[in-house]
Formats: sequence, structure tokens, C-alpha cells
Amino acid sequence: MEFEVIGTYAKPILALAVLAYFAYIFVIKKEEFKKAQVVAISAVMTALVTVATIVIQVPTPPTRGYINLGDTMVMLSGVLFGPLIGAFAGGFGSALADAITGYAHWAPFTLIIKGLEGLVVGYIAYKREDFTGILIGTIIGGFIMVSGYFLVEVFFYGYPSALVEVPGNTLQAVSGIIVGGGIGYIIKRGYPDIMNLIQT
Repeated sequence: MEFEVIGTYAKPILALAVLAYFAYIFVIKKEEFKKAQVVAISAVMTALVTVATIVIQVPTPPTRGYINLGDTMVMLSGVLFGPLIGAFAGGFGSALADAITGYAHWAPFTLIIKGLEGLVVGYIAYKREDFTGILIGTIIGGFIMVSGYFLVEVFFYGYPSALVEVPGNTLQAVSGIIVGGGIGYIIKRGYPDIMNLIQT
């Protein structure tokens, strides 16, 4: 299967991801989360991730991808609101940006890779809200993103082409660690009860 053909399946995959997410909230997590707040904050953070991913796009022809600043908002989502919103906003927000800017062939992979990034950052930052915990979480999240894209690129384009995008993806990860992690830490210090917005 040609890599570009995958783009034809991007929209139904993203639609299924949204349905699965809301089913998880309303059915499985109904006792743990306030539905309205989770939905609203998920939408806001997803929009921020999408906009941040779109606002600056530097194409990388060898892998038919692009470098962006979306990881700043992916990591901020996880740091502020934990793994649930971090995973959804990171995965769906980033994949949506792919789908609407001509990179739909990347959207299914982005959904998984950026979703895992937001999930891990959110999980660690939720368990350890101090500076060290947030730093560790964002570093691991950045590593997941860089290595995830690298593995997919090696599979479809070969090792040499995959190496071309590593510096750019590393820059994305560093920007996420500094901006997303840094702003998230500052907000949590100033407003330590921010997680109460989505918890009962």
C-alpha cells in the first residue's frame, strides 16, 4: 500500500477516535469526571493544538511531512489537565491539523504518536506536579514523539530519509518541553487547583 493512500482513511479514523473518546467519558468515566467541563476543555485544548500545529509548517520533502510548533500545546494540555485530555487534544488536534493542511496520509500515525505523547506527559505530570516531574514527563513525551515518527519514516521511506527529519522533530520536542512544560508549570504553581476543573 502506498503511503499516500492511507490519507483516504484519515477522516473515518479520526471520526472513530472522537466517538471512542466521548464514549469513554460518558460511559466508563462518568463517575470520575464532570462531563461538561471535560468536553469543553477537551475542545479548547484540541483547538489550541490544531492552531499551533498549523500556524508554522516547514515541509520536509524526504518524508512528505512538516515541522511545526504543535508540541507546545500537546504538552501544555497534558501538564495542565492530565492524561485523558492530554491524549485526546494531542492526538486528535495534531491529526486534525494534518488532515486539513494536505498531510492526511500522516493523520492516523499522528493520532497515535501525539496521543501517546499527551498521555504520557499528562500521566507523569498528574502524578508529580513539581518542576522535576513535569520536566521528566515532557522529556519522555518528546522522546516518544521523535522516536515514533522516526520508526514510521524508516518503515515507509528508509533510514536515510528518516534521519533528515530527526533534527526538526527534536526541535519540536524541545519547544514543547520549554514552552508547554514551562507555561504549564507556571500556571499550576499560580493555580494549583486547575485539575479541579475536570474532577468531581
